[in-house]
Amino acid sequence: MPDIIQILPDALANQIAAGEVIQRPASAVKELLENAIDAKATEIKLIIKEGGKNFIQVVDNGTGMSETDARLAFERHATSKLRTSDDLFHITTKGFRGEALASIAAVAKVSVKTRRAEDATGTQIEIDASKVVSHEPCSCPVGTIFTIKNLFYNVPARRKFLKSDQVEFRHIIDEFQRVALAHPDISFYLYNDETQVFQLESTILRQRIAHLMGAHFNSRLVPVEEATDFVKIDGFICKPDSAKKTRGEQFFFVNGRFIKSPYFHHAVSNAFEDLIEKDTHPGYFLFLEIDPAKIDVNIHPTKTEVKFEDERMIYAVIRSSVRQALGKYNITPTLDFDAETAFQIPIKKNISQVVQPTIKVNADYNPFKKENPVKKEWESFYEVAKKEPMKDLLANQWVDLQTGEVIDGQKKNETEELLLDLESKVFQLFNRYIVTGSGNSLWIIDQHRAHERVLYEKFLSQANQGHSQMIMFPETWELNGADMAAVNEILPDLISSGFDMEPIGTQAMIIRGVPADATGMDTKNMLETLLEQYKNAGKLTAEDRRELVARSLASKMSIKSGMILNKPEILQLLRDLLATQMPWMGINGKPIIFSKSPDELDELFLKFK
Repeated sequence: MPDIIQILPDALANQIAAGEVIQRPASAVKELLENAIDAKATEIKLIIKEGGKNFIQVVDNGTGMSETDARLAFERHATSKLRTSDDLFHITTKGFRGEALASIAAVAKVSVKTRRAEDATGTQIEIDASKVVSHEPCSCPVGTIFTIKNLFYNVPARRKFLKSDQVEFRHIIDEFQRVALAHPDISFYLYNDETQVFQLESTILRQRIAHLMGAHFNSRLVPVEEATDFVKIDGFICKPDSAKKTRGEQFFFVNGRFIKSPYFHHAVSNAFEDLIEKDTHPGYFLFLEIDPAKIDVNIHPTKTEVKFEDERMIYAVIRSSVRQALGKYNITPTLDFDAETAFQIPIKKNISQVVQPTIKVNADYNPFKKENPVKKEWESFYEVAKKEPMKDLLANQWVDLQTGEVIDGQKKNETEELLLDLESKVFQLFNRYIVTGSGNSLWIIDQHRAHERVLYEKFLSQANQGHSQMIMFPETWELNGADMAAVNEILPDLISSGFDMEPIGTQAMIIRGVPADATGMDTKNMLETLLEQYKNAGKLTAEDRRELVARSLASKMSIKSGMILNKPEILQLLRDLLATQMPWMGINGKPIIFSKSPDELDELFLKFK
């Protein structure tokens, strides 16, 4: 038999290897930013176009490269940061594997302009799919300019799996934030499609966090400081009342390198136990300094996974330092049992002359008068306000929730006859279920799932803008850069569902109106839950995105188990449910109506005879 094992061509081997390092435009951005930092740059500009798929440029004022170094930088496993195997255990730079530039050059068109301070002219190199197209001297400032065009143009399968420009840019913001947080002493600038997104001047960590996450963050931060023989921890945690449903404000850094560690995240969450609501996440920006010999960052090409010599000790130190910070700055609730609050009367500084109180008597007051018009008026106002969240259930609108068309008279009459038949034999059970009977069947209906189905089909049917209820005082929803980009992606779907909202600046949304069914609800909590579900959903088509928004809003806005309904509300809910396309099945695939015939009930009771 002929030999079947062959050595791969260099071009193919480079494309395969590049897949481990460069997974999307954000991966290339991370590598270029870290190279600029290793080059001792004090100012770095990142320019993005079309989500980074067609254009990425990083401009730095670092040390630059010689002509020879510029050419060797694109060779695989060529690096200036390691000399011997012992250096692997004392890594202090961002990069060291010598794979990033070679991987980028294998799957894109790359050009680099670079010059050292001692050189009169710089060097310009253009590479196309690992092949050097040109190599010549040029005029350029001290530092390096890397430009990447048409990422994955020669790997169609990989390019096909890239997401929309907005989603890819959101991932770029994530990488940009991580690098910028780790180096507040460096100035960073980010431009997207010729619009400046961030202008971060050299500053201290606290101000860098506020510039990236929003000015409101400054008042939320609580300092954390702890030093042991094994690890030093400093940084900030966010106050418990700022915990969110969404992730994205959790940052761990080890020796200036961003890492992901569910184990250490659990340590922080454990320290916040009983201080935040369930299913919310505390924010933190924690920096760990450890002897490089006691960690191993050479686990994965992305270098976000790190092995520690003693993880348990670090876990305990993190938990203890966070707890100590919460207590030190009076974040945890305390009780002073020695203080008698009944005697804590404030002393007025400017004491005026004491005046004897006067007694006023209403001569027209009649204690035997039964009705008090004023009291009756306020009681009726209270009743109206109490019923406000249910007003849409009571609206007598006969519309097909799927098509938006008026239900034909025959179907309406049949449903009305059924409702008239049910009216005398319908009641609520345990404030959770609606019990009634139709023909020869007993119905038990889950009120929460029923209303979920009604709202879900209603939101899906709203092709344009849904019914919106203006709120008295517009709310400002503050977001970090990545979350703001995600909200912009689903903003058209939110507007079609009935939200009246728009961006203000780059890190906030103003909410002027909400869907009519959401009146009186915690708007920000509802939107944060939706945002978290969207961020975890993966790649979505426009139809999938619309369906996710409808499902999430229906789940949050539907009436819950335990809510008391009167008979008109019950009948309206049944009317709306019967008008849906699938009145028997909830949006989670579970049944809405549990039905039993007399024969089935007889059989059930016969089992106990």
